[in-house]
Amino acid sequence: MGDWHSRPIEILWEELEAGPEGLTGRQADQRLERWGPNELEPPRRPGLLRRALALMKDPMILVLLGAAVLSLLASGGEDWLDAAIILVIVVVNNILSLSQEDHAQRALEALRRGASPTARAMRDNRQTRLESARLVPGDVILLEAGDQVPADCRLLTCAGLRCDESAMTGESQSVEKGPCGPLPADTAVGDRTNMVLSGTLVTAGRCTALVCATGMDTQMGAIARMLLDDKPQPTPLQRRMAEISKTLSFLCLCVCALMFGVGLLQGKEMLEMFLTAVSLAVAAIPEGLPATVTIVLTLGVQRMAGRGAIVKKLTAVETLGCAGVICSDKTGTLTQNRMTVQQLWVPAGGHRRDALLAGCLCSDARLEWRAGAPAAAGDPTETALVVAAAQEGVDQTKLEDQLPRVGELPFDSTRKRMSTFHTAPGGGVVMLVKGAPDVLLARCTYGPRGPLTQSDRDRVLAANEDMARRAMRVLAVARRELPRLPARLDGEQLEQELTFLGLFGMADPPRKEVARAVALCHAAGVRPVMITGDHRSTALAIARELDICRPGDLAVTGAELDFMPQSMLEEDIDRFSVFARVTPEHKMRIVRAWQKRGKVVAMTGDGVNDAPALKAADIGCAMGRSGTDVAKGAAEMVLTDDNFSTIVQAVEEGRGIYANIRKAIHYLLSCNIGELLTVFLATVLDLGQMPLVPVQLLWLNLVTDSLPALALGVEPVEEGVMDQPPRRADQGLFDRAFSLRLAWQGLMVGGLTLAAYFLGLRVLGRPGLEGETANTMAFATLTLSQLFHAFNVRSEDRSLFAQGVLSNPAMNRAFLTGLLLQLAVLLIPPLQGVFSVLPMDPAQWLAVGLLAAAPIPICELTKLRARRRAAGTAGTRPDPGREYAQV
Repeated sequence: MGDWHSRPIEILWEELEAGPEGLTGRQADQRLERWGPNELEPPRRPGLLRRALALMKDPMILVLLGAAVLSLLASGGEDWLDAAIILVIVVVNNILSLSQEDHAQRALEALRRGASPTARAMRDNRQTRLESARLVPGDVILLEAGDQVPADCRLLTCAGLRCDESAMTGESQSVEKGPCGPLPADTAVGDRTNMVLSGTLVTAGRCTALVCATGMDTQMGAIARMLLDDKPQPTPLQRRMAEISKTLSFLCLCVCALMFGVGLLQGKEMLEMFLTAVSLAVAAIPEGLPATVTIVLTLGVQRMAGRGAIVKKLTAVETLGCAGVICSDKTGTLTQNRMTVQQLWVPAGGHRRDALLAGCLCSDARLEWRAGAPAAAGDPTETALVVAAAQEGVDQTKLEDQLPRVGELPFDSTRKRMSTFHTAPGGGVVMLVKGAPDVLLARCTYGPRGPLTQSDRDRVLAANEDMARRAMRVLAVARRELPRLPARLDGEQLEQELTFLGLFGMADPPRKEVARAVALCHAAGVRPVMITGDHRSTALAIARELDICRPGDLAVTGAELDFMPQSMLEEDIDRFSVFARVTPEHKMRIVRAWQKRGKVVAMTGDGVNDAPALKAADIGCAMGRSGTDVAKGAAEMVLTDDNFSTIVQAVEEGRGIYANIRKAIHYLLSCNIGELLTVFLATVLDLGQMPLVPVQLLWLNLVTDSLPALALGVEPVEEGVMDQPPRRADQGLFDRAFSLRLAWQGLMVGGLTLAAYFLGLRVLGRPGLEGETANTMAFATLTLSQLFHAFNVRSEDRSLFAQGVLSNPAMNRAFLTGLLLQLAVLLIPPLQGVFSVLPMDPAQWLAVGLLAAAPIPICELTKLRARRRAAGTAGTRPDPGREYAQV
């Protein structure tokens, strides 16, 4: 039941069968047996075997396993090397993935650790301190400043109680609480002032409270249940890999059918053609692709860790690259989560020191010095006043020795003010008062220059309105001299004839680096959106200052979302830049509405209330320093420096990683198409023998292909990658341009290989060994041409010479390693026998060298033609700036 705030306290006593004196030990034990401990349910995590089997369902892994089975069947079990290597690749790939995923399911464990403080409860008519896990509904507990609230409770009695609920609601200011009557049933969680919530913190005052809900029945439990119920969605990369697997599977079936049919038409034996077709289909599978992608992602994770972003799930790295929306919490993410005095206004003739003295002494916050800088512990508003005073040389600690406190009237919501009484050095008592400006001004008679005139009051109100318009929280301070401390401290009698001292305007300021990060988001086509539990006016002020909310953008509150159907939210989601006073359920709706519009959503946050949306988003980013363990456990990525700009750097890195994976896929598939065409055309043309033997194909796929593919994975991010709009989540890898490049470059590699084969067979072949010479030249040309072709794939449109031929050290090492390995195969006699090759003479080496290097000039000419065509098209387009100006 979640309506404890809306019911009369008498009804709650009756339903919970409890009273103000608390429970007996026997009653508590019975209820503990009935309702269970005040803990969150542990997650039911699948075992290692089940998680490993789940990874085996990946379409690319299934294709590889199918290739291994076909390889064994085709050879009758004799040629087991290819199948064994494929299985090793699958096992290594799964070990890498499982080691990363072990960090991704810690959210509920963190919740359980963070939700079990000790508590003081009334048991058997006396105070008892016990583990919060033993609290039950009906317990009466006592709380004071510094305590963590152990359960959802209805307030019974209070004295100046304020709670920090930022982790649950996103509210940056501490919330005043009080034992008022029933509230409306639809009151937002952040506005339930007669309740204290599990996991929040008491910052000031004390109270007694009735435990209403424990464990999974609390608001925190509801969040934990949302984490349990939320099912992970496949990442864009996983969808792309599934697409590649389907394409390759279809290609293999087509190749098998076509080869089988061609062989039968040529009158060849059925069994022979079946084995040939299967061998070719296995050759078409790039066995090293899954391992290459995993290693590229792992290297990306290491680079991002060096830039302040720890990634717990490999595929999350690439997901950032297509992020189209960043939904960010305000408090602690865009702002510093630290109330700060932004402006101090004093009336004419007044002194800043007088106002600062009143602000720091009329406060329960305590000044601390950390590394030579002032800090304070206590209520966020009061800490802001104490720190502001210390920054201007008004030290609270020293002043308390000169003006010791001898009495106080605590703040409460009815009076809207607080007063403290201090012994003055020359005798008498100084009363210092702080409170709401309108309330305090009405009780002021004097200003620094004498009696307050109406004109003086108008200036104070104008200054107050100016600060409030800028979403600041405004407090006024005043003082009064008394001859002695009254025997009875009566606020109504004493808080009169005050001397007005000044106004403090406070706010939780934006982080310094966020404005630039937001600007980079806009430039990259990424939409920043603020989602917060704070008030609309406060959220809008920050959003406008950071340029998150632009002209024409709208703000909406959680209460308004409650009346908005999900279909309407999905339709109008792009009109809203700010969502205020929202609950965790609202955050989930917002994330899913953007996802419904085809956007890849990144969600940043640091509070408990952010955890469900962090997990529901395509990529969840938690703050490492200020973030709760709950948020870190639910997120795929943790920003160790709490720097919003790290998100933008991660987006750039993600785009670069996706581009590099695309290059690796481009390289591997174009090379495999070349191999495929070589064998296929040789079969169709009935050349009498295959230009490549199975061991040569295995060498190509697992050694020569893989090294350059890995080097492409660490290619530096190309210039202008953040000037492009993000790609859509449903955008296919095999678009028309990509498919055409694969096709013609595969034809190029296959054509050059067949040219070498025909030269060896008809022109340069050794007498009597023409077939073996042709096979050797084809093998050498195919291997070396792929090594040269890897340099072409480094960019789809930029010239290799503009990039710098040797600008990627990893590619240089891969080329040299591949070259040395291939030369070893071609030149060392024992290896020549293993790979069925012959020594080549100078003429054959020259032919092989020219054909192998040919891909570079061919691709350079193609890129040059494409750039000229693009430049010509751009020159005929109207200037977009001029066109916009005309509109």
